[in-house]
Amino acid sequence: MRYYPIQLDVQGRRCLVVGGGGVGTRKVDTLLSCGAQVTVVSPEVTDGLRRLSAEGLIRLWERAYAASDLEGVFLVIGATDDEDLNFRISRDAAALNILCNIADRPEKCNFILPAIVQRGDLVLTVSTSGKSPALAKKLRRELEHQFGDEYAVLLRLMGATRKRLLAEAHAPEAHKPIFEKIVHSDILRWIRDGRMQEVNRLLAEILGDGWRAENLLSEEDDGSGH
Repeated sequence: MRYYPIQLDVQGRRCLVVGGGGVGTRKVDTLLSCGAQVTVVSPEVTDGLRRLSAEGLIRLWERAYAASDLEGVFLVIGATDDEDLNFRISRDAAALNILCNIADRPEKCNFILPAIVQRGDLVLTVSTSGKSPALAKKLRRELEHQFGDEYAVLLRLMGATRKRLLAEAHAPEAHKPIFEKIVHSDILRWIRDGRMQEVNRLLAEILGDGWRAENLLSEEDDGSGH
C-alpha cells in the first residue's frame, strides 16, 4: 500500500478547485459538504457553480489559473483536461507544501480521493491506490446496496447514547460491552423495518428504563446531550 489512509478535516479551511466543468463541480460539492471555504478558478464554469457563487457559498474567479491563487490555500484540486496546466498546479503546490489532487492523475498528486459511500456520519471509502477508478466505482455501488439508511440512524443513536453515558460520569471503558450488545443485536433490521418498539425494548433491556430511541435521536439532532 503506497497511500496513507486518513480522514481529513477541511472545516473552515481554504480550498481551491481549478476547473469549472462537471468534475470540478462535483469536487466543489464534496468540499462544501465537509465545511470547506471553496474558491473556484476557471475561464468557463457550469451553471451550478455560478449558482453557488450567487448564493455566496463559493468564491468564483472566471479567469485562467495563476500560481498566486495558491497563497493561503490548504488544499488544491486540479479538475482540468489540460495536462500542461495540471502539471503546473502540481508543481506549484509542491513548492509550497500544499495538499494537491489532480483528477484522474495519481502520479501528479500527493493525495488521492477514494470512492465514497455516505450514510449520515458513516463514511465508507474504497481506494484502488489509483490503479482502477472503474473497479472502485463498481465496489462503491455494491456497498451502496449493502449499507442502507438504517446505518445512519444507528450511528445517531450510538452517538447520543455515548454522549449521555459520558455526561452521567460513566467510565469510558465501561461502555464497550454496552455498545457491543447493541451492535450485535437485530437493531439494524428493526430500524430498517420501522420496528422502533423493538429498538426501545432493546435499549431499556441494556441501558434501563427511560432510554428511548426517539429521545436519543432528538438529543443528537439538537446537540444537547442529556
